[in-house]
Order: sequence, then structure tokens, then C-alpha cells
Amino acid sequence: MNQPPNSPIPGTRASDYDYELPEGRVARYPVEKRDESRLLTVDRESTSFRHGTFSDLADLFSPGDLLVVNESRVLPVRLLGRKPTGAPAEVLLLRPISVDGVGESADAEDNRVWEALVRPGGKLKPGRMVEVGEDLSVEILDSTPEGGRIVRLHTSLTGTQALEQFGHMPLPPYLHREDEALDRERYQTVYARDPGSVAAPTAGLHFTDGLLDEIAIRGVEIAKVTLHVGVGTFRPIEVEDPADHVMHSEWYRIPFQTADAVNRCRLGGGRVWAVGTTVVRTLESAVGDGGRLRPGSGETRLFIRPPYRFQVVDRLITNFHLPRSTLLMLVGSFAGYQRMRDAYEEAIQEGYRFYSYGDAMVIL
Repeated sequence: MNQPPNSPIPGTRASDYDYELPEGRVARYPVEKRDESRLLTVDRESTSFRHGTFSDLADLFSPGDLLVVNESRVLPVRLLGRKPTGAPAEVLLLRPISVDGVGESADAEDNRVWEALVRPGGKLKPGRMVEVGEDLSVEILDSTPEGGRIVRLHTSLTGTQALEQFGHMPLPPYLHREDEALDRERYQTVYARDPGSVAAPTAGLHFTDGLLDEIAIRGVEIAKVTLHVGVGTFRPIEVEDPADHVMHSEWYRIPFQTADAVNRCRLGGGRVWAVGTTVVRTLESAVGDGGRLRPGSGETRLFIRPPYRFQVVDRLITNFHLPRSTLLMLVGSFAGYQRMRDAYEEAIQEGYRFYSYGDAMVIL
């Protein structure tokens, strides 16, 4: 369709990322086996699509390629309790902070002080307590400028032990259900190691140990990064001009071995595969002079949207994302805006399952 004079370039406005998803297409539960989910293959240089299953993915790799995964582990950070009055209350821990409220201790085993969201917000003011279990209560210490809280966990256990015993998995709200026993395993990648996310890096949910072994046998190196997914991943862009959107900050780490593997792969003519938008943001946030990837850790607010020139990632494995989300804009940047729209239309017509527990797409 021709654009009227002076209209924005397609893909540069938030409303360009609206779409209608038919009833019943949100995957509320995972498929029985991780790699039995469907896979839509999107070639940026073709107008056709290929349909298969995720277990077919290994056939797309070549010797010398590099697969980069996000090792972040989802913590059961949703705490359900009661106020001293007996009224129900909820605390969603967002990220650990140091005792004096400055800085982050994302890798500490015994995190006690957290930034959090609380409900009901009007009642849980500084000084109030929420009783979660026999050996866990949450003290509201302070408010944050964004409307959240700083809280302290009171327990004889370590912070991680307390969460594992009393916490609930923070399932996305669009699933419209409480977490169940299966979510402890399935809302987690098989390679999750570093605790700290409040949402799963969902593109990785499709991988099995067997599939990873099959990919490695084909001469593909597998490297690891960590990016702890924040609650902002659920939030839509509420402004029409994405430049006005305030991007959430997320903590990441790139080990020296991973930076070296990426740089060797690119120098040798291999292709860098990113498992999910979290890996893309991590790698693209740490590009130095000459396009070399730098090891290290920090926080990123990188907002990838059209037009954007990718410097590290060659291929992307991803799920189907919410309308008007920053994740969908990243996919639109990588695939090309119209190609992304066509792929989503294809997936809807072909009955693909959407969102966290849904099917996958690979962009070549």
C-alpha cells in the first residue's frame, strides 16, 4: 500500500505493531515435549515460508556456526501472603539490590533486599509487613519513584532457599492461570544456571539436551551469556512514537570465553545464532571498536527498533511476541518490518500457538 505524503515510514510507529490474534491461540500450557513445538522458518531473502517442528532446527546449521544461549534462571519471585489484618497481599520481587539501596547484587546466593511491585499498592506502605509462610515475611522498607517498593526478606533460610520453598513462578499474566508444579520445570530452559529472571527467555524453552548435542555434533560451538529478564518485558509501548518509550534496564554478563567465541566465529566466516531477543540485546549492547564483542557485565537499556544495523547477530530464534512490544519491534528490525508482518500473518493462518509457551520462528 502506498503511503500518503509525509506519513511515517512503516515500522517506525507503535501502532504498526498491532495485530489481531484469534481466540484460543495463546498457548496456556507447553507441548508435551519441548522440541515438538512448531517452527516457522523465515528467510529474509525469500517470499515463502517453511513449516516444520523445532527438532528440525539442527539441519539449518553449518560447521563453524556459533549458537549463543541465555543461561538466566527464573526465580519463583511471586510471593503470596497476608497483611497483619488477614487481608491477602502479593509481592513480586523484581531484582536484588545492595543493602544500602545502591547497586545490584544479581548473582548473590543470599539476596535479602529487593526492588518489588506490591498489591494492593495503596495499603502496603513503608513499615508494613506481609506474612508469606512460617519462615518468610516481607518488610516494606521504602517506595521507589516508579511506584514500586524496596523490601526486605525476613527468614532463617538463604534468600534463594526461601524463594524456592515459598515462592511461585511468575507466569505471564496473559496465561490467565496460577502456576502449577509443571511450571517449575517447563518455564525454565534446560541450560538455566544463573538465578535472577522474573520471566523466562522463552525462545530457549524449545531446546532439549538431545537437540543441543545434535547441533554440537554438526561442528557448531555453543556459547553462553546471562541477561536477567525484567518485568518490563510484559509492558506494551504506550506511546505512538517509540522514541518516547522509556526502556527497562536489564543486567547482563558476557564471559571472556563467549566474547572470544563470537569474535572467532565472525572472523572465520561463521554465523552467530542468537537464541531469543535477550541474547540479541546482550550481544548488540557490548560491541566495541571494529565490531569486536567485549566481555564484561553491566546494565543495558538498548531498544532495538527500525532502522537498526545489527553488528553481531546473523540469525535469530524467537517466539511469537505480544502486539506493541519492544520484542516485536526487535524482530521487525531483524527480519524487516514487512517480512515480520507477513510471517505473523502466516503463523496466524496456519494455527501456530503464540507467546511464552507457544511455537517458535527462526529468521535466516
